[in-house]
Amino acid sequence: MKKFLIVGLGNIGPEYKYTRHNIGFLIADQLAEKLKVKFNTERYGAIATAQYRGKKLTVLKPATYMNLSGKAVRYWMEKEKIPLENLLIITDDVNLDFGILRIRPKGSDGGHNGLKNIQEILKTSQYPRLRFGIGKDYPQGGQVDYVLGLWTQSQIKELPILIDRATDAVINFVQEGLQRTMNRYNTKAKQPKSKPTLSDESEKPLKKKP
Repeated sequence: MKKFLIVGLGNIGPEYKYTRHNIGFLIADQLAEKLKVKFNTERYGAIATAQYRGKKLTVLKPATYMNLSGKAVRYWMEKEKIPLENLLIITDDVNLDFGILRIRPKGSDGGHNGLKNIQEILKTSQYPRLRFGIGKDYPQGGQVDYVLGLWTQSQIKELPILIDRATDAVINFVQEGLQRTMNRYNTKAKQPKSKPTLSDESEKPLKKKP
């Protein structure tokens, strides 16, 4: 049976759940929901396993914090004996407009601490990744606050459709391969008008906790 490791990058803790840097966790959650599986706490993170059309998926949300994600990725790749080409890292990207997807077979870390650590631990940048655009609407020197900040009210209303599309891209990667997924999803999607929000709390103005 062909095996895949799908890794959503993020930071653990409820205070981070709806921050831009945690889009990988949100997509992983949606993927598990579509596959009708639950996450369990395992070594180095939360794990959900599923079979989909003759393939085994291990979905990982590392509990190591973003800048140590590589340790969790390497452990589960070795444990499940998953080849590099069947690894997919899901991450945020400030260099893409909000909601835009880019699937690539390799690439630089682009200044992303999670990707940087994965590259250091695996000793290669030759692994597939799905980047979810979060935009770069921040002043000079404000990137850290921006990526760790909460989505705007208008963005959080659009997130369910965008997350659903990203989840479909992951499933397409597993079923049809990297090239077909790139051809299908590496396009600028139209911004959705609206969709039911992630939770009732999404209807309230978003404010950071003190």
